[in-house]
Amino acid sequence: MLTNDPQKRPADVSERYETVIGLEVHCQLLTESKIFASDYNLFGSEPNTNIGKLTLALPGTLPKLNRKAVELGIRFGLACGSSISRKTVFDRKNYFYPDLPKGYQITQDKAPVCVGGGVRIAPRGGEEKVVRLHHAHLEEDAGKSVHDGSHTDTLLDYNRAGTPLIEIVSEPDLRSAEETGAYLTEIRRIVRYLEISDGNMEEGSLRADVNISLRPVGQQAYGTKVEIKNMNSIRNIMRAIEYEQARQAELLDRGEAIIQETRMYDVDKERTYGMRLKETLNDYRYFPDPDLSPVIISEEWLNEIREKMPALPWEVKEKLVSRYGLPDYDAAVLSDEKEQAAYFESICAHTAYFKTASNWMMGPVRSYLNDSGTTISRFPVTAETVAQVVELIESGLINHTIASQKLFPALLENPGQHPSDLARSNNWIQNSNTGELETLIDEVLGNMPDKVEAFKKGKKGLLGLFVGEVMKKTGSTADPKLVNQILNKKLN
Repeated sequence: MLTNDPQKRPADVSERYETVIGLEVHCQLLTESKIFASDYNLFGSEPNTNIGKLTLALPGTLPKLNRKAVELGIRFGLACGSSISRKTVFDRKNYFYPDLPKGYQITQDKAPVCVGGGVRIAPRGGEEKVVRLHHAHLEEDAGKSVHDGSHTDTLLDYNRAGTPLIEIVSEPDLRSAEETGAYLTEIRRIVRYLEISDGNMEEGSLRADVNISLRPVGQQAYGTKVEIKNMNSIRNIMRAIEYEQARQAELLDRGEAIIQETRMYDVDKERTYGMRLKETLNDYRYFPDPDLSPVIISEEWLNEIREKMPALPWEVKEKLVSRYGLPDYDAAVLSDEKEQAAYFESICAHTAYFKTASNWMMGPVRSYLNDSGTTISRFPVTAETVAQVVELIESGLINHTIASQKLFPALLENPGQHPSDLARSNNWIQNSNTGELETLIDEVLGNMPDKVEAFKKGKKGLLGLFVGEVMKKTGSTADPKLVNQILNKKLN
């Protein structure tokens, strides 16, 4: 029996078997209305408030395609180097959907809007690679079945029914939980940069079905795949993969067959469990939807979408390196989120000290965001104010310690105040008075004659102790460079 404790599972699975993973990522699109109806596309509304005659599939209603949803889907394909189908059609996928009143889903089967392409990933501890895309197609989302703690009753909320989705189907190119996590992280980053989805997995805007199989190392033929359905957490997806690797390896070791099935993941028990046998494509009985005309994507329309494409993550990173002279590491961190990169550029519009601005973004600002659990869009201090702090540091009026430990917290409480006014009113302006500093340094050295003697005999590391004592006496307002210079002169 496979243990539920990940720490006690066999660690040598990769020595015997190769894991093969492909993903179907469902990404909700940011349109005002649904894909085939005028009902609002809003998250968090009261149940069954964003529904109309078409969402409820009342007799005589006909779907009408949302042009914006098509454009957002094309935008994703262009970002990933996919071929855009010039003629695409919608099909009916016949399946029992309790939360889709029609009893079928409108999707794309034979002619998806995007074909091919790829997503470049750099998993932690692994090599950079491109995960190929098979295709990406448009479809409508289903509603939600809510059990609300009941074992017998099911409540149906149709608000989500008809929400536009793009389903991104990868080739089976992923080989580990780490690669899968990196792939999903990059997909989320791309859709956010493209402004086609908020990518909020906790709200269900981005969900994934994981297809996973094992095959003996060296074997070319794929093993029997198992689908883990409808997951909306990257961490849990990675844990589910690790569990499933161990489960399938144990079955294969015993000579047992893997059943092609759909499984769910129990977050509390950290294990997958069977839900139903996996359907085949024939079970869905696809056929073209007779109520929707084929969509013709003209060269003019495609060029119009291409011209409106926002900058992509890798383009923003290159810009941060070339225009602002940042190291690759800084550029990679700052370009990880679109809003963060934009905030950095706003700082740079008010100062020419780009590297110091980068240090502040990755240091005090990032620490505050992490500790408070907020985003840069809700950061109370303006980019211009951060630039003024950078200017104060670079001009020598305040040192970095005072700026980060005293001035920055004060600005968070009083974001409307000018940094220089706060610094002056609190006596944080850097002390560069040579005569006054020499007096303090003489006092510090006079109080530690044994340490001074040890320094002169070779313990040069004591210089930091002397600097620290001087800084204490000045409340950290002394100019550290000047303190070092005076100390070196006196001690040597």
